[in-house]
Amino acid sequence: MQQPISINGQTILPGENKMVILNSYMLHTKTKLEIPVHVIHSKNKGPAILLSAGMHGEEINGIEIIRKVITREEVQNLQCGTLIVIPVINVISFLYASRDLPDGRDLNRCFPGSKKGSIGSRIAYDLMQHILPIIDFGVDFHTGGAKINNFPQLRCVFDFPDNLALAEKFSAPLIVDSTYREGTFRKEAAKKNKPILVYEGGESMRFDYHAINEGVNGCLRLLNAYGMINFEVPGNHSVHIKKGTWVRANSSGLFHMSVSNGARVTKGDLLGIVFNPFGVSEEKIVSQVSGYIVGINNQPVVNQGDALIHIGLREQ
Repeated sequence: MQQPISINGQTILPGENKMVILNSYMLHTKTKLEIPVHVIHSKNKGPAILLSAGMHGEEINGIEIIRKVITREEVQNLQCGTLIVIPVINVISFLYASRDLPDGRDLNRCFPGSKKGSIGSRIAYDLMQHILPIIDFGVDFHTGGAKINNFPQLRCVFDFPDNLALAEKFSAPLIVDSTYREGTFRKEAAKKNKPILVYEGGESMRFDYHAINEGVNGCLRLLNAYGMINFEVPGNHSVHIKKGTWVRANSSGLFHMSVSNGARVTKGDLLGIVFNPFGVSEEKIVSQVSGYIVGINNQPVVNQGDALIHIGLREQ
């Protein structure tokens, strides 16, 4: 039998499926916003896993992934362990469909936070104080930035075997070696020996159903691997990406892609063409390396020097 857990003074008993509030935050209009946390706390011992999304308010694919996961019957009736789900961490930016908070800060650069700091710092502090201590590991869902479409990928640190083992259980199409960045939830959690993997898929403010389905299936594989549910989903033959490089435009114009996101390319392959809108010139974009397309810029009008295609290089 598991023990009760507590989130900011709210107790969840073994066998309970309960919605609690991480904390509430006041806007300048005196409007109070709350961050809901869905907790499924089974009676039987097992891992405590965090699934979180909406760190940036315009990253909706992760929010939809979590919605689809927690509405499944087998997830609602966990066989063991605990699932802590935060569908929208950054409710304030979600309200404005914005990446940043109203003060211009990026919430994922505010960690570990402060109890008396900015709104972003307070949210970060609450996550570190009330959520991190009760989990074993987690997956934080993100998407590409404006006009950047990321092929479904899980980011972790290859030098830490526990990170890579978790990533392989999730089994995304691409597993990318990604170092920690200052001020992020992932880095601060790592300092507490709580691995947080980052799932990237799709583009901001646009549903990408391939990325959504891969994210849902990855969650189900992870839960199944720990005996929390009994539902098998075939895994991908995950490609391990050690590093990447961006292909940039040498000239300005209208960019037409010749390859698909996620495709394997070899050195010398035609990736696309930049056409002058007045029809007097064109530039062929040729791959200088062999690898996999991990992200593309969907902006058709490009300027000289713009990043067009992100190519990941496979681990040797």
